[in-house]
Amino acid sequence: MNDAFRLIGTPRFGGILVVADHASNRVPEDIDLGIDPSLLTQHIAVDIGVREVAEAMAQTSGIAAFLCNASRLVCDCNRDEGAPAIVPIASDGHAIPGNELSHAEHEARLDRFFRPYHAGLAEQLDAVPPGLILSLHSFTPQLVSNPQEKRPWQVGVLYNEDDRAARIAIPLLEAEGLVVGDQQPYSGKLLNATMNRHAEAEGRPYLGIEVRQDEIGHPAGQGEWAERLARICNEVALTIGE
Repeated sequence: MNDAFRLIGTPRFGGILVVADHASNRVPEDIDLGIDPSLLTQHIAVDIGVREVAEAMAQTSGIAAFLCNASRLVCDCNRDEGAPAIVPIASDGHAIPGNELSHAEHEARLDRFFRPYHAGLAEQLDAVPPGLILSLHSFTPQLVSNPQEKRPWQVGVLYNEDDRAARIAIPLLEAEGLVVGDQQPYSGKLLNATMNRHAEAEGRPYLGIEVRQDEIGHPAGQGEWAERLARICNEVALTIGE
């Protein structure tokens, strides 16, 4: 088993590659985070529903999925390498005592997860360039640390400087009758590390999607969103390629 990532489906030149930095809640047996195991089913450990949606999308011809294979609590691959939260010592009010690492231990964690993940993604994108990257995440209806913050959006579209795909996708999502957030529940200008590195820096078009987790926390919603995102991503890719 590759500690850092999994590739599902068959990538196709000009197709869709789903990239999910937070698709897994896996913690290798030799790593003790020092937390209640029940936290591994919550959003601080994994983007709920994303793995199932990505796997379902990868059953469609022309779509493959590149998924991180470790919990964001082990190593958060959607961070810049120097960011302190790359191996978080706390998340949404919960301490992660097992991540109080020495410098050597921190480097070993990056060598095992972060660096192979990004090297593998770069190799995949170079080997079979997609027409569109779908950066897929999910968000909680509210944060434990900030319960007053309302998050009414069913889906958010995030981007940094390159909004080509976003401008096409937002009206398509709204046409589905959805409440769509443009740079919500947070801005892609603040947190877009993987796409900044592999898409924006290389001129590759990408669509950053955040689905509210109650939309995809069950099989029916996962199937509905997999079909919707596959259809919309194909339309976005075709429009960009015109």
